[in-house]
Amino acid sequence: MAMVFINKAVIMQYPHSMTVLTLQQLATSLLIHCGRRMGYTRARGIDMATAKKLLPVSIFYNANVAFALASLKGVNIPMYIAIKRLTPLAVLIAGYLFGKGGKPTTQVALSVLLTAAGCVIAALGDFSFDLFGYGLALTSVFFQTMYLVLVEKSGAEDGLSSIEIMFYNSFLSLPFLSFLIIVTGEFPNSLSLLLAKCSYLPFLVLLVLSLVMGIVLNFTMFLCTIVNSALTTTIVGVLKGVGSTTLGFVLLGGVEVHALNVSGLVVNTAGGVWYSYAKYRQKKAKPAKTLSDLEAHKK
Repeated sequence: MAMVFINKAVIMQYPHSMTVLTLQQLATSLLIHCGRRMGYTRARGIDMATAKKLLPVSIFYNANVAFALASLKGVNIPMYIAIKRLTPLAVLIAGYLFGKGGKPTTQVALSVLLTAAGCVIAALGDFSFDLFGYGLALTSVFFQTMYLVLVEKSGAEDGLSSIEIMFYNSFLSLPFLSFLIIVTGEFPNSLSLLLAKCSYLPFLVLLVLSLVMGIVLNFTMFLCTIVNSALTTTIVGVLKGVGSTTLGFVLLGGVEVHALNVSGLVVNTAGGVWYSYAKYRQKKAKPAKTLSDLEAHKK
């Protein structure tokens, strides 16, 4: 929940979102590499065949984060979260067409549709509507859908652990992101501004928190996707966003409260709760054997 607020606070003070993303991926690569060399993780080293297979994951992941960070410049937090809650619907469709999930049950499908309907209702009540910001957030939804479905397939078919997928993702991201920050003109101005901003302790604390929480969030997200499913990961995101939405109405500004957006967010949350209940009933009726992340690593 705090991740969205910290990213919003960082972007408000430091507008170079691509440089922030590059720093996060560099920190992730170094952390996992050092952990592997020191024996804290049994993640395998780089394999070129695996790297080629995971290249699309890295491209879609970075596109998702880049568009999401850019959208935060023009979209308030409650509406940003509401738009991102369209992801379960997109994942449901993509998972059915390309993933391993098969045909969803009626309750699962209806709960995801309710979640998406809440997003539309909330958008109708957003009087600070920013078409460009909405477009960026919706594009982020598409890219998030694609990389989650690919992560799900990689964990199931290739037996990769969440740490290994994180390592490949961050390692493969660095050349792509470095190229982008140079082409877009962020570098070297972004570096000089970053050094100047880091002399201000509150900003430095926010930046470090953003990097650390980004790493933790990615690990738990990849782990949840591999052990459960891409759809479950996005629904968990809907539920954890309840607190972010509530706080977003009163923090960081830019929000005009209206019956439509409040009603939409309530409907949106109800869809997430219904999905959780439907999956619980489904699991009770037919217990499913899931492969743990550790077992997948040992395969």
